[in-house]
Amino acid sequence: MDHVLLKELKEKFNLVFHDVDLLEQAFTHSSYVNEHRYLQLSDNERLEFLGDAVLELAVSKFLYRKYPQVPEGKLTKLRAAIVCEESLAKFAKECRFDQSIRLGKGEEHSGGRNRPALLCDLFEAFLGALYLDQGFEAVETFLEKVVFPKILAGAFSHEMDHKTRLQEVLQRSGDVLIDYRLIKEEGPAHERQFWTQVYFNGEKIGEGQGKSKKLAEQAAAANALNQLLD
Repeated sequence: MDHVLLKELKEKFNLVFHDVDLLEQAFTHSSYVNEHRYLQLSDNERLEFLGDAVLELAVSKFLYRKYPQVPEGKLTKLRAAIVCEESLAKFAKECRFDQSIRLGKGEEHSGGRNRPALLCDLFEAFLGALYLDQGFEAVETFLEKVVFPKILAGAFSHEMDHKTRLQEVLQRSGDVLIDYRLIKEEGPAHERQFWTQVYFNGEKIGEGQGKSKKLAEQAAAANALNQLLD
């Protein structure tokens, strides 16, 4: 077993596996198994299958509780951005999991250690192993250190509209009153322009314009976010 991995899991995440064989399986790629058949090893594909489901449930639960005002469709898009191949590969690298995966020589030489699909599968396999070893709460605790802070920091806010993002930022300290006010509209029907201001507990925090009332509100929310998060 990779002792560097064991050390980093303990130091970074306070994680100590009870069944080290599970952890070893999570970090064993099928190419390594194929080149070492005499060892009768198991690859991480079944653990990846399990980890995929565990991750989706954990992220869904987090989003459901954290964003009570966001509709189902937007939550689905947000979750998809979080659990996509590109995102999970980045999480795996940030955890330095790419340094510990066991690859066959061919896979290694072809750059497999940096391949997003492989790293994505590795991250999910690790979660599957952690779930079997210590349960769902342990998975959530790990994600609270690796994934959830990125969500709260707005890393996936491009999947949410500006009005939803503004509401999420302002409601961190409790319920607030956010009010969008149409202040002006000009131009002929085919080139109409709308001007909107957004107020937070009675105080103006942003303004914007657009070709429809909805677009003007989005522009006002984006303007408010730029000022709040600058």
